[in-house]
Amino acid sequence: MATYEDFLKLDIRVGRIIEVEDFPKAKKPAYKLKIDFGELGVKTSSAQITKLYKKEDLYNRLVVCVVNFPPKKIADFISEVLVLGIDDKDGNVVLLQPEREVKVGNKVY
Repeated sequence: MATYEDFLKLDIRVGRIIEVEDFPKAKKPAYKLKIDFGELGVKTSSAQITKLYKKEDLYNRLVVCVVNFPPKKIADFISEVLVLGIDDKDGNVVLLQPEREVKVGNKVY
């Protein structure tokens, strides 16, 4: 069982997607994202969300991300944060997001 202290080791924040690009070099279909986290700055992420989301639908969207994992190299791209989502009944990723507008960089608890 995980403890509350284990949970607190994760730094989960709200960010706003400010840029979306195709990522043809990824093994599985993905986008390259730039996400604004306010005082934490702009971070990059590779996200396998192409089935349910068009690039234009992602711009300016709030997302929930883990921001304190080590960067991960995916093809020629460095993914700095993990965008959180849940599989739907068909195995497509549905993004987690706040139900209301909140300040970017806010911590999730």
